Amino acid sequence: MTTTQSDTSDSKTQRSVPKPQFTDAEAGARDFPDSGPAARRYNYYRPAKRKQTHYEDVTVEVQPDPRHYLAQGWIYGFGDGSAGYPLDWTKLKAWGVDDPAPERGIGTGGLPKNFEWPAHGWHEFRDPNEEWEMTFYRYNANVVRQVQQNIENARNAKAFDNWTSNWKQFVERNVGAWMHVEHGLGLYVFAAVQRSGPTNMHNTAFAVNSMHKIRFAQDLALYNLTLTEEIDGFDGTAHLPAWNEDAEWQGVRKVAEALTAVDDDWGESVFATNVVFEPLIGELFRSNLVMQAAAGNGDFVTPTVMGAAEYDYAQRDLRWTQACFGPLTQDREFADHNKQLMQGWLSHWVPQCLEAARTLQPIWSLPDAKPPRFEDSLDRAKSRFAGIINDLGLETPKELSQ
Repeated sequence: MTTTQSDTSDSKTQRSVPKPQFTDAEAGARDFPDSGPAARRYNYYRPAKRKQTHYEDVTVEVQPDPRHYLAQGWIYGFGDGSAGYPLDWTKLKAWGVDDPAPERGIGTGGLPKNFEWPAHGWHEFRDPNEEWEMTFYRYNANVVRQVQQNIENARNAKAFDNWTSNWKQFVERNVGAWMHVEHGLGLYVFAAVQRSGPTNMHNTAFAVNSMHKIRFAQDLALYNLTLTEEIDGFDGTAHLPAWNEDAEWQGVRKVAEALTAVDDDWGESVFATNVVFEPLIGELFRSNLVMQAAAGNGDFVTPTVMGAAEYDYAQRDLRWTQACFGPLTQDREFADHNKQLMQGWLSHWVPQCLEAARTLQPIWSLPDAKPPRFEDSLDRAKSRFAGIINDLGLETPKELSQ
């Protein structure tokens, strides 16, 4: 039988050829609870206010934690067997820390109904400055730019020629010596504990505080170089023997070095530095001496450099410190424990800081135009410190009367 051309054409037409079927990408076409504009924001945490902020979106729970969302347990640890971010890196406690960590592993079947996550109290902390990477770089860039512009304007106006001779020596030795304080605390207190906090919110605040101090130490170092170039006879190395040898500075040096050697407790390190050392010694020197005496000695530049650091502490670093420690004295489980612990820290550090502050007294008499009396300056520092302690819900230590 002969096959015709029409038969061949009919057989080709009847062949079964798979045809593409468009399913509308089912998952993408469905409506999920997070569909729509709300999907642009995270919802795995409870915001501090009615609406979550950008700071919370990029900071809260970024650090994985099996007590909350890391189902398979810690994925890294240390040689001694501890894993992740141990809560015993401070003696302070927040509600829930004594609850056992959930057993999450293969075959556990998830968590029981109505389970409450342990250690939740630490996760309530929010930095009121809402600092994260972008805000940190933006703020510090603005500060550095302003400081540099002030110094450059002073150079162009020959403002340094108006300084009195004693003030030049005061700045080269004593203002220069302060850069050692800022550098040491920034690098060996705050940067050292940056990894130790129980949440990413704490660690971010530690890091920002560290960079404030390191930046200010750099500001002072660059300022020192400028003065060496602009002022005849200005000794840019005089701060080294002042810090290492001058009797007036050895008390401050002793306390600053002790703060870098706190025995493995980030809570005590931060508390002793920002709550005790800064108001009793830091602000005493920066605000109640340098910024008070500078203008009378023809210096309108140094207060602008010091003022940037004062703003760092008074308006930013102290704010997050109060937000960190204040709730712990009112904790639903451990308020008494935390108060007792902090009062002990006060009893330990306040006498040391007062002794160091009084050791500084002789430098109050060095400028030609004198600042307010040392005792008046110290009284103001004590009053400031007492106010901070009261805001934290603690009792003013009896050692403050020394």
